[in-house]
Amino acid sequence: MTDVPRPTQPVAGTGRRLGETLIEIWRQVLVESLPAVDLGDQKLRVGHTGSLGLRTVALRVGSLVIEGIEQNPNTKSRWAQLAQEGKRIMQYRSAGRYVGNVCDGQLTRYPAWTAQGLPD
Repeated sequence: MTDVPRPTQPVAGTGRRLGETLIEIWRQVLVESLPAVDLGDQKLRVGHTGSLGLRTVALRVGSLVIEGIEQNPNTKSRWAQLAQEGKRIMQYRSAGRYVGNVCDGQLTRYPAWTAQGLPD
């Protein structure tokens, strides 16, 4: 994966590293409730899932697409329980695996983040 930014390189068009970019997406989608995310050179449309209306967004990083989806509070995970308590959580996945989430502005990386070679 030579076109995935290295940890010291910003995500193209954002001026931010990947972790910072995912937190910024979370802020604009779940805190500010914007219809589109403005990352400088990139504008990302905020979509919604069909039945539940959860907010979604997709970010292209090199050849990868990282998808963000608002946490469904109606599941049995610990993240859903936090969402039921009012926490704002966006889960991120890439290549079919959840790689991390942002909960109230804090990024948590899952083992799949490292396994996929994602940069900081």
